[in-house]
Amino acid sequence: MEEELQFVLSRIDELIYGVDFDPVRREGKIVVNISVVPKKELDGVIETYRRVIDAGLSVSPFITLIEGEELGFGSDEMCIGDTCSITIDGVLLKSGIPINPLFGGVVEVVDGSPTRFTDMLLYNGTTIDPLEVLTSQYLTSLDEMLNCGSGKVLANLREVPMVAKKLVEEKLDELAKAGFSGILEVGEPNTEVLGVEIGRDHVGVVVVGGTNAAAAAIEQGYKLKTHAMSRLIEYKEMVHINEI
Repeated sequence: MEEELQFVLSRIDELIYGVDFDPVRREGKIVVNISVVPKKELDGVIETYRRVIDAGLSVSPFITLIEGEELGFGSDEMCIGDTCSITIDGVLLKSGIPINPLFGGVVEVVDGSPTRFTDMLLYNGTTIDPLEVLTSQYLTSLDEMLNCGSGKVLANLREVPMVAKKLVEEKLDELAKAGFSGILEVGEPNTEVLGVEIGRDHVGVVVVGGTNAAAAAIEQGYKLKTHAMSRLIEYKEMVHINEI
């Protein structure tokens, strides 16, 4: 068990260090989640993805479509790659900001405003991606969120040194201009974020989960198989969902 757990944590580190995306030049590698869907359901799933993206509940509006056979799945399946929030960690790290991903969880949103984490799984306490586990337990209510503005969505929490707060905000602004947003909240030094205590002399940063779109499609009954934090891919291979 210990070796398996170490393998997952090493995988997370590998992906973060492999990100070399430059939001100003808009080139380089980003991390994507891969969701596998029957081709007959693809149009409906893409429409759900579009609704989630339009609601600001994704890391970016860029996705890629890959034939299932290319990634070892069936010929009757299509793979959808969407941006994983670890991409943001990688960009911050490459800017010299020490970043510490803490956990994935579920955030309650009321009238469009995030209020608190209701469930969480620590990255150092599970052998699989926390958001995959939470999605499988049907703890989200993204369909309700899309229709009413209130519900439960997937999100991640990381912390950074408080001395880096200004630089973090600058880099997040660069990412936003490049279409990478999904920041729910940037806290203040030594202050809890959405009900969670942050380490001394640190700031909490909450980012929406990259698998929110897949979770929304699963809520609606589509048969998706999701592989979070799947792989690195060149940004140029991604397209805006409105171009699909």
